[in-house]
Amino acid sequence: MRASTSAVYFAAEGRDRTMAAARRIAALTHGDGAAWEGTAILHELVRVSLLGEDPLAALPATLTAIAPAHRDRWSKVLAPDWHPDDATEFNGAVWPCLASAIWALRTTDSFETALSAAIDLGGDTDTVAAVTGLLAGTVHGAPAIPARWTAPLHLPLPGHGDRVLRTEDLVALATSLAAVRPST
Repeated sequence: MRASTSAVYFAAEGRDRTMAAARRIAALTHGDGAAWEGTAILHELVRVSLLGEDPLAALPATLTAIAPAHRDRWSKVLAPDWHPDDATEFNGAVWPCLASAIWALRTTDSFETALSAAIDLGGDTDTVAAVTGLLAGTVHGAPAIPARWTAPLHLPLPGHGDRVLRTEDLVALATSLAAVRPST
């Protein structure tokens, strides 16, 4: 759920580098290789989306880049016929979280309906909604986010007195992040 910034940051580096970066970043907080691979999948789908391509169509090729020990299970939970009712774990776990986000993207046609579908699943809604929002946002674009959701955004900036970041400030930060290339 914390992969949005790194996914955007490393997107310009190509599939292998963005997936490798995702694994390293996920390893900072998760000891399970399944989480590393799930984050790598998410990074790659974001990269593909930012190129204007269909992340769902990219899933089969993305799965070939997953560690063999995890490939079968990821293939099963990311299959087109998978449904959140098929989950064998709580949806805050990496497998059903990413699978639920992809299910929400696959079964809806807008940012708002994808995010609503993810939230309506219940369980670990903040995690599933964060992953869904990242995917749906890259697919549908910022203009697809309802203004009634962004207008009230305000984020006090710790350590900066009374400075508050509003929607425009957050968009500017995201734009500058996307423009920065990591050193190779």
